[in-house]
Amino acid sequence: MRDPRNDTLGAERPKARPAGETSPERKCILSGSHGGRDDLLRLAISPEGLVLPDPLARAPGRGAWLGVARADLEKAIANGKLKGALARAFKGAPLTIPDDLADRIESALRRTLTDRLGIELRAGNILLGTEKIAQGCRAGAVRMLAHASDAGSDGPNKLAQAWRVGEEAEGTGLRGIILPLDRAALSVALGRDNVVHIGVTDAAAAERLAGPLRRLTRFLGVGTEGLQADADAAPSDGEAANDDIDTKGE
Repeated sequence: MRDPRNDTLGAERPKARPAGETSPERKCILSGSHGGRDDLLRLAISPEGLVLPDPLARAPGRGAWLGVARADLEKAIANGKLKGALARAFKGAPLTIPDDLADRIESALRRTLTDRLGIELRAGNILLGTEKIAQGCRAGAVRMLAHASDAGSDGPNKLAQAWRVGEEAEGTGLRGIILPLDRAALSVALGRDNVVHIGVTDAAAAERLAGPLRRLTRFLGVGTEGLQADADAAPSDGEAANDDIDTKGE
């Protein structure tokens, strides 16, 4: 489905990757670790020489890739390691690293995720409302189940149970995830009041959401394994268990 014409450039749908093709590998300029293009964040230079986040990796010119958590980035800014790494990456081009680069990166990553949520809702790939999500779960139609960070434990646990029933996965660890977004942020992103839970009904949509989610959680330093809603342990608001993100492919 084509995106509505009033979508901003930053919210455009990425081109689908052919089946079996992996994301090109990139190297983090700070840690030296390698990761997929879809997992690392690109930094680019504005025409004025300002180093800025390029979360969709579309800015023209040279770019540098970042795959560290916010705390590590802030340390690298303070001790000059980032400045040196960028100078080498951009081969002596005049650079200005903004004092609030970490804030700008987090804001850009959050916006990329919320933009994607809005696009998938308009495309008809997201269920809202506890009862509709529960029905979709029991019918086996939900590919990803997610909750606001300030959701209590009762709703996520009941929906996780419905999801396991629909997937014939009772007795397994299949559960939803706690997003790094509270209900206020979800409500703004989706244009609805008091959004606490979402059910993603399309496998490709779940994959499109997983990328921005991985980049944001990596930067926040929690990792996707820190976002699991533990349906058995009944976590308190925003608490999560350690496991991988649950998305059910078709």
